[in-house]
Amino acid sequence: MQKVLGERKEGLLFVVSAPAGTGKTTLVDRLELEFSSVVRSISYTTREPREGEVDGKDYHFIKNEEFEKMVEKGLFLEYVTLYDHCYGTSRRWVADQQKKGNHVILVIDTQGALRLKGVVPAVFVFVSPPSLEELSRRLEKRKTESDEARERRLAWAKVELEAARYYDYLIVNDDLDVAYEVLRSIVIAEGHKINER
Repeated sequence: MQKVLGERKEGLLFVVSAPAGTGKTTLVDRLELEFSSVVRSISYTTREPREGEVDGKDYHFIKNEEFEKMVEKGLFLEYVTLYDHCYGTSRRWVADQQKKGNHVILVIDTQGALRLKGVVPAVFVFVSPPSLEELSRRLEKRKTESDEARERRLAWAKVELEAARYYDYLIVNDDLDVAYEVLRSIVIAEGHKINER
């Protein structure tokens, strides 16, 4: 099954962004389940875990001081501040995984993604909700935030949707199975590409 993704000595880097509640993590989790050579980077964050989140699986939860030290040492490939919390991607972990031949997927905010654009070779994929109304409904259904936090996320989603034009691919997640097939197809095609952009 791995040959479906190509036979590269070094894995590719994919950057997947989407407004919260669009289903990006669900899509990437399905890729990881299907292909053992696809790995999702686990971001470091200074926010508190939500109910059910596991340290080292969902995020690496650390204190502000530790995050600042990692920034000073240049340990992050990218990092951002979002909703009063910091998020960052381990530079070494990504490089190590690529050297092992694994395709690495960063599930990150548009701020971090655009900082990487033109700096590191990567394939940029934006996952969009069918509409802001549908996104609002999905966020409400999740019940992980207050009304105020949800409104903040929706306001930020409008900014993120504007950034979609800077990505290589756009997937509208109206149907999860269809969106997955599109994402899967992108990863397969990129694994067989012989000419770089």
